[in-house]
Formats: sequence, structure tokens, C-alpha cells
Amino acid sequence: MIEVLVVDDDTRVARVNAAYVEKVPGFHVTGVAHGAAEALRRLESSPCPDLVLLDHYLPDGTGLEVVQEMRRRGHPADVIMVTAARDVSTVRAAMRQGALQYLVKPFAFAGLRAKLEAYAQLRRTLDGGGEAEQADVDRIFGALSAPSEPELPKGHSPTTAELVRQSLMTAPGPLSAQEIADRTGVSRQTAQRYLKLLERTGRARLTLKYGDAGRPEHRYAWATRA
Repeated sequence: MIEVLVVDDDTRVARVNAAYVEKVPGFHVTGVAHGAAEALRRLESSPCPDLVLLDHYLPDGTGLEVVQEMRRRGHPADVIMVTAARDVSTVRAAMRQGALQYLVKPFAFAGLRAKLEAYAQLRRTLDGGGEAEQADVDRIFGALSAPSEPELPKGHSPTTAELVRQSLMTAPGPLSAQEIADRTGVSRQTAQRYLKLLERTGRARLTLKYGDAGRPEHRYAWATRA
């Protein structure tokens, strides 16, 4: 599991962001902080966070000051800025100080999920260790670019799309359209339509299961699974 520290001065926003994190497979909220000093104390606790979702506007400092102090103390946790600060100088400073991603408030769950999935992909890419060829370096830096959430075509429901997506992400293996229908309560035809959309946009991977006779069964898996 990737342990995450959520830092935001607004207690309600912090709760929402923590709930969002917990919805993404492979991530766990290890703590929540509402100020700079509290965030630094949390970084000293066990388990040590792997990732900090860090607001910039804090009551006793700024997110960038927290990053500076983290590095001064030798904390290795990665940082994703999650803030309403839109000025270019803050964005540039965050890049210079090593923030891996920058997510501007307000945002939907899909926006944060994309950043977290990109971070998880980066972690998997780096797990191999050793020396890197240029292609490996390109893949590492490419993992930092979270793909944007595809816009749904006319006639598609965001709620249904989210149900199908969650079913795929939490499944232990590939699922058929009928299995998705059983899990979500939609019809098989509806499940098939959304699965094909996810496949076309690169979010789902299609495999074929061959039986003793007849046409092969189409089965789908979430494309960013480890």
C-alpha cells in the first residue's frame, strides 16, 4: 500500500480528500494534518508517509515552506500539491522544489484519481532499480503525466461509468460484461457499451477467453493495474 498524508487547513476538504484517496486501490491514508507544523510532526510518525497531498495555504506557513523543511530534515516522501494557488510563481516554485504533480482546486474525484494512478505507475516503473537506458528514462518521466479523464459521449451517464470503472478496478481479474452487469445492477448491453468505451479510451484492456465451442468471451481488466 502507498501511505498518504493529507494536509489541508479546511477540515471538511481534508476529510473529502482523504475519502477520495481511500477510494483508489493501492492507497491508504496514514494521517491528516491541518497546518504546517502538524504536517511536519506527522511526517515523523510511523508508518512514514510515501506521499503527501499538500495544500499551499496553511494557517502557520505555506505548503512550499513545508516542502523546504521536509527536504532539510531529509524526509523522502513525495509531494503532490493540492491547492487553490494558481499563480505561475507558486507553480514554478513547486516544480523547482520537487513537487511531482500540481492539482488546482476545485477538482472532481476523477482528477485526483488520475494523479494518484500516475504516481502509482511511477512507483512501479522505479521499482526495478538498476541502470536506465533512454527508453527507461522516457517511461519514468512519462509516468508523471496523468492522462486526462476522457469526456463521456452523449447518452452516457457519469454515474454508470463510475460504477463500471470501480467494478473493474476492484476486481481480482478480468470480468465479462455479464459479470459487470451483475456487480453494478445495469443490463448486460449497458455494461458492454461502457466497457467498449473504456477500452477505446485506453482505460480498460480486452482479452478473449475461448471455450469448447462458440464465440470467444470478451473479458475486460483495468488497464493501469499492476
